[in-house]
Amino acid sequence: MRDIFLVVVGIIFCNYYGFAQVKFISKLPKDLKEVSGIELDVKSGLLWMCNDSGNQPILYGVSTSGIIEREITIDAKNKDWEDITFDTKGNLYIADIGNNENKRKHLTIYKVSAKDLASKSKVFAAEIEFSYPDQRSFPPKKKHHFFDAESLFFFNEFLYVFTKSRVNKQYGKTTLYRIPAKAGKHKAVKLGSFETCNDNSSCWVTAADMSPDTSKVALLNHNTVYLFSNFSGDQFFNGKVKTYPLSHTSQKEGLVFKDDKTLYITDEKSHGKGGNLYEFTLDHMP
Repeated sequence: MRDIFLVVVGIIFCNYYGFAQVKFISKLPKDLKEVSGIELDVKSGLLWMCNDSGNQPILYGVSTSGIIEREITIDAKNKDWEDITFDTKGNLYIADIGNNENKRKHLTIYKVSAKDLASKSKVFAAEIEFSYPDQRSFPPKKKHHFFDAESLFFFNEFLYVFTKSRVNKQYGKTTLYRIPAKAGKHKAVKLGSFETCNDNSSCWVTAADMSPDTSKVALLNHNTVYLFSNFSGDQFFNGKVKTYPLSHTSQKEGLVFKDDKTLYITDEKSHGKGGNLYEFTLDHMP
């Protein structure tokens, strides 16, 4: 999670663009120095954020100027919160899916109702438990450590999780799984895989989101955005891929579409750097 890296992409139909500028928007408050997930509430204009493992189970509603406007405590443990997403009804999902050692048997996505999110400071969240269909040992042998994850979004009544690999020489492999967006226990459905690069752990995918018009999917690592388009249904990896190496390298772990051609990105505070909110425009769009 705390690696800084270079990205090399080798995939058919992948278009490369020169280094792109990331625009600084604001400094994030100290309470969000380990920000791992970000989502935009279009109605209120707030950016909801969460920290990862070792932090309190709190959602923070933050203005684009970096001011915390709302705090909501979730009646659940933050084992390793990694990403958040909204559905079309305004319900918010918190992905407690960090699995560094690949030994968690019960991965959980918490669902916070739109009503509670708008009116309460402490809420109960429904639990969506799931397991990976191809994980049979907890933990498996190191050569099968493909079941950590940091990325999630909602689409057509399902939640989509993108894993990250901890296997030597396969660090850039991310696998896509689909899970029903409803409380209960589920077996995830495996949909496909994609590779960013494979030389070291810096190739991990750290965030994902779908554009408001549902025509594009963006994946993030510390200095690159991968943009998928022209896919059919939820076969995102079968579409066209554009790669945007960013001019700014940091521990980026949060990504959300501001609109169909603009992204908000956040990074953790690490080694005296980062802890900021940025904006990135997807140039060269069709």
